[in-house]
Amino acid sequence: MTDTLSGTVERITYRNPENGYTVLRLEPDQALVPGTSRDGLATVVGSLPEIAPGEHLALEGRWTTHSQYGTQFAVEVCKPSVPVTPQGLKRYLGSGLIEGIGPQFAERIVDHFGEETLEVLESQPERLTDIPGIGPKRSRGIQQAWYEQRGVKEIMLFLHEHGISTHLAVKIYQTYGEDALAVVRQNPYQLEEDIYGVGFKTADRIARDLGLPADHPSRIEAGVIYALEEDLGEGHVYSPRGSLLENAVELLDCPPELAEAGLARLVEEDRARLDQVPAPGCAPEGSGAPDQIEAVYLTPFYHAETGTAALLRELAGTIPSRLSDIPPAFLDELHPPGEDGVALSEDQKAAAHTALTHPVSVLTGGPGTGKTTCLRYLISILEGNGKDFALASPTGRAAKHLSTATGKPASTVHRLLGYSPQEGFKHNRENPLEIDILIVDEASMLDLPLTYNLVKALAPGTHLLLVGDVDQLPSVGPGNVLHDVIASGAAPVTRLRSIFRQAAGSEIITNAHRINQGEMPVFPARDPDAGTQPDFYLFPAEDAAAAADWIVDLVSVRIPAQFGLDAQEDIQVLAPLYRGPAGVDALNERLQAELNPSRKGAPEKTLFGTTYRPGDRVMQLENDYDKQVFNGDIGRLRAIEERGGTLTVDFDGRAVEYEWSEADTLTLAYAVSVHKAQGAEFPAVVLPVVTQHYIMLRRNLLYTAVTRAQKLCVLAGSRRALAIAVKNNQEAHRCSALDWRLAGETETARDRSFS
Repeated sequence: MTDTLSGTVERITYRNPENGYTVLRLEPDQALVPGTSRDGLATVVGSLPEIAPGEHLALEGRWTTHSQYGTQFAVEVCKPSVPVTPQGLKRYLGSGLIEGIGPQFAERIVDHFGEETLEVLESQPERLTDIPGIGPKRSRGIQQAWYEQRGVKEIMLFLHEHGISTHLAVKIYQTYGEDALAVVRQNPYQLEEDIYGVGFKTADRIARDLGLPADHPSRIEAGVIYALEEDLGEGHVYSPRGSLLENAVELLDCPPELAEAGLARLVEEDRARLDQVPAPGCAPEGSGAPDQIEAVYLTPFYHAETGTAALLRELAGTIPSRLSDIPPAFLDELHPPGEDGVALSEDQKAAAHTALTHPVSVLTGGPGTGKTTCLRYLISILEGNGKDFALASPTGRAAKHLSTATGKPASTVHRLLGYSPQEGFKHNRENPLEIDILIVDEASMLDLPLTYNLVKALAPGTHLLLVGDVDQLPSVGPGNVLHDVIASGAAPVTRLRSIFRQAAGSEIITNAHRINQGEMPVFPARDPDAGTQPDFYLFPAEDAAAAADWIVDLVSVRIPAQFGLDAQEDIQVLAPLYRGPAGVDALNERLQAELNPSRKGAPEKTLFGTTYRPGDRVMQLENDYDKQVFNGDIGRLRAIEERGGTLTVDFDGRAVEYEWSEADTLTLAYAVSVHKAQGAEFPAVVLPVVTQHYIMLRRNLLYTAVTRAQKLCVLAGSRRALAIAVKNNQEAHRCSALDWRLAGETETARDRSFS
């Protein structure tokens, strides 16, 4: 429930000019307002436009109690207005808000002009020279400062009036500056494209408030774009024309011909592209010939798909390559001892041979099949021949794991390519990487845009080896690159299938392979005489609520006590869905309350509906190249700075500061979705598997979750739900034509339903 408060600003206690976070003391209009101190003033906190003592404010927000500072009014919407009383005017003008006017001049101006003061500043500033000490130069400076601060207020007031929260209004102003008002008035839908946190519905509400008609071309085009972006968010690279227009018509509540016309304009302006591609499983019925559909791409994704296909084919066809001069003797002796003296398998030797003799190749396989051993041997050959190589992974956690496993430096793809927000990717077609071979691990996580930038940075003759587990979930972003490369037949693929002796003793690994083969996992009974404990467990729960109870108990009590693992550092809860008693959101609330409860005197802050406390595990929700943190990165909240309006998060030893207005890019991470956990491994994984999650009970999701666990995997749920997941091998198909384009665009790729 929203509270309201109005009154006059007595003084500004603190203000952060970068993010607008302000602490002020307000004299309420009403008497006996709850939350006021003995002096009759209320403390107000939040991101606010430039406020000066003497201003009158109408506020919306919530009364909160801070452990150190007591009762405060946390602002969500602020509507300032200029003061009307002489005393208020003096405080307002003398606050330092207007350069050139201090307390003494403010008093003299108000005493001289009285109720006309604001009118003089607004339309007759030359009259200021009537006051001794104010000459023409100072008068012009005061006039300029007055107009500037008035402009900022006008923008903020306008945004507030249209339901934009103060946090979002600050973002909009920081993005557009003095042009914010013009941008919002001319095309509110621009906000959706430029500012994280503004979706189509918010922009549409502003547009309708401004009187923009429902059939305005800008609205129709924005709706079609939004429908395309919704499909991108589901991992699709393009949208079938028929289903896209149906979605746009439903969203816009407009006649089909308007959506058709909007799409035509987007194509004419080259904001979208049309192409005929083979029909995937997601093609709507009646969309044309059974084997062809008309695909609609946002133009950058069309270029990414066609460009990736062309560049990969160019790489694959470049012979001789940079590795062609490796002496045949090295290739003939691909039978060295592997890890712990065990000889390499024939598949491992074949993978190393293929990587050295084919410019583009793929190495795939499940856990325990020896991918890392194969990479170590390949690297030893490269080093023995003086070849330059680079190791990379899509995420920081995956890169760190790759470096540890191989003993060689590894980086994220972004860091390898020298990405910066201002200049983009340093390495590209004009400035390729100076290496002979690039090895990319966890390649199942590569989305299409990142892959496009990656292959642009590889000069013809350079080798590319994609390493990953194709049976895991596809990338979070658009595309299904590893799957499509394999399905296309455009590159040789080595699939490791044998589980090595060292891994065969792990129930996690053997059960992961059982699940992947459509077999139920087994749960061995604990043998007190064996001297070891099983690493795979099922705690029975017939519904989501019971599973959630088990999970909280397992994480906070049982696993730490039985296995000596730290609940905060070592145990990660994964969940298939966000909603429901055993969903990510509810589990985060319960686990935070159990592992990091509110404590008297300890700081905490509620931002965008989430309460944060120092010590919380948090996750980044979008790529932030300025901060060098990326979607899915997990860190620990180290500090909440009340006066500075900031949060400090530790990401693997690196402190990153967030202004409170940026906290919508963070979330609690005691529990995360299985998709978000890709590329990461944790000592212990706890997973609910219940029939209420039926829509997400799929084999590759369960397989991906289980393979995130290093030492311990615990399921809370029912065997019935497990059986549903194991038997359901129907992947959520992604609309992508990369496989077809890689195969030559002359016929459908050999197996578009590759599994």
